[in-house]
Amino acid sequence: MRVVVDTNVVVSALIFGTSVPGRAFVRVLDRGTILTSRSFVREVDDVLRRAKFDQYLSREDRERFLEALIRESELVDISETVTACRDPEDDHILELAVNGYADFVITGDADLLAMDPFRGTRIVTPADFLHAGD
Repeated sequence: MRVVVDTNVVVSALIFGTSVPGRAFVRVLDRGTILTSRSFVREVDDVLRRAKFDQYLSREDRERFLEALIRESELVDISETVTACRDPEDDHILELAVNGYADFVITGDADLLAMDPFRGTRIVTPADFLHAGD
């Protein structure tokens, strides 16, 4: 199972490990492959550097998490660009899904969820992903 886990889910999983996004993230780690790209890693890094997350985790813990994410995921080269989402800032998630031959995109983003399925990739919430495996 090849999965793109959107940034919002990654951050929620890190901060709230036992939450629904956290459990979905762990399920992907246990049963599948997390797909990343250079632009995705940059985005996660930029988000995790925000001061508002200082109250939840130290910068060192966030850096270690990002290093582990990179180590445990498959880096996908983006050769096909996608311009399909009503929010163009989300197109990089679709690009990652298409270029990485993803089975799922897990997200809480309404603009992406409205596109389910996209070129054979299911786009689901963390809760829907957990129920799909039951």
